[in-house]
Amino acid sequence: MRAPVVLAAVVFLTSTAGLLIAAEDPVMKEAQSTFAPIPLTPPPVKGVTATPALVELGKALYFDPRLSQSHNISCNTCHQVGLGGVDMLPTSIGHKWQHGARNSPTVLNSIFNIAQFWDGRAADLAAQAGGPIQNPVEMATTHEHVIEMLKGIPGYEKLFKAAFPSSKDPITMGNVEDAIAAFEATLITPNAPFDKFLRGDENALTSEQREGLQLFMSKGCSTCHFGINVGGQMYAPFGVVEKPGAELLPQNDKGRFDVTKTASDEYVFRVPPLRNVELTPPYFHSGKAWDLRQAVAVMGNSQLGEKLTDSEITKITAFLRSLTGDQPKVTYPILPPSDASTPRPEP
Repeated sequence: MRAPVVLAAVVFLTSTAGLLIAAEDPVMKEAQSTFAPIPLTPPPVKGVTATPALVELGKALYFDPRLSQSHNISCNTCHQVGLGGVDMLPTSIGHKWQHGARNSPTVLNSIFNIAQFWDGRAADLAAQAGGPIQNPVEMATTHEHVIEMLKGIPGYEKLFKAAFPSSKDPITMGNVEDAIAAFEATLITPNAPFDKFLRGDENALTSEQREGLQLFMSKGCSTCHFGINVGGQMYAPFGVVEKPGAELLPQNDKGRFDVTKTASDEYVFRVPPLRNVELTPPYFHSGKAWDLRQAVAVMGNSQLGEKLTDSEITKITAFLRSLTGDQPKVTYPILPPSDASTPRPEP
């Protein structure tokens, strides 16, 4: 006689797109339909064949301050790999101590965003890489001078030839951008507690984090903060229901309107990704909120039209801390040295 098959008393698991779905766990099921775990290996960069040589070149360029006019500012200056991919300043300090207009977004997991910059003016990482270099407030040089500089540093010729073996003249701005993009794409942070939960581990979140996740979804936060990066996939006005004060929403920064010149895009910004958010204060494009709890409360008021209770803020904040993953292990590169022919800095 066969033993009875009992399904109701056990956890029934099915595999969908590589995830384990607990059939009797509605919170997990909803989360898996709204978000996605960060992969364990870097994704491909569209239009770029990422070889080890290309990534190594991109890493050197990312950390090389000689790409700036003063030879004092690199990509890593404002997007520090060891600080959650940011510089922990309200707005970054650029050429001649000028302050940028907006808070520097994290470079970590940026490969997963719909576009780059707060206003989405760069379609991808390669397009983003070239922007700060020629911005007079940031690195303050020109693309032409960057190429002159790299050709004036003897060691870079070998690195570029290794990364672009079929190119007769590999030191070009397009190749600089592709190399930096290839390196930035490796800066992902998998294995956060939330990733493990999405993959079917019911014990990956604490009870408080789980309640916070449930609130995050039921209150409507996940309407904008969804997908693999828990945000970064769409644009939204800052102040859907109630505009915050001028300190958090400066009146002279109209966001995406500066790109599209469309009236409906005034004060619209790319929804920030929330991965590793506990590591990246201060918050918002203005960089004026230093407390993650404050940021949660402001978003409740401004975006949802709801005054969250202290308990709700605590639980949502606890959930947000579950988004911190394994930080990338990056060995600081030994850069090719300058010589007598290398163009001089202009501080």
